[in-house]
Amino acid sequence: VQLQASGGGLVQTGGSLKLSCAASGINFDYYAIGWFRQAPGKEREGVSCISSEDGSTYYTNAVKGRFTVSRDNAPNKNTVWLQMNKLKPEDTAVYYCAAYNFKVGCTVVAGRNNDYNGGFWGKGTQVTVSS
Repeated sequence: VQLQASGGGLVQTGGSLKLSCAASGINFDYYAIGWFRQAPGKEREGVSCISSEDGSTYYTNAVKGRFTVSRDNAPNKNTVWLQMNKLKPEDTAVYYCAAYNFKVGCTVVAGRNNDYNGGFWGKGTQVTVSS
């Protein structure tokens, strides 16, 4: 199983970035894909998630109205995107994507399943927003 996050970079306040998470080795249709971020000295935070079944989405309050998550389940795509607009310095962090089977869904990302230690993780991508 491989998850590859990409698209991070350096952007000014108010700018935009689009992260992608490409998955392989899993039945992509049956997995919710979530985005987490971790800033230096801070705990990991669930940012956004898109479910496998109906494409329902979750956003943490800090990014609602600014970030949009989407997915393409086509066999040659198996990709989730996180469009990040109106970026703020507090969005600076390493962003990770993770895959959870349909039974778990977005519960971990939403902070409702903190005892769950499963899922598949990719390496992170750095997002830096300058003021």
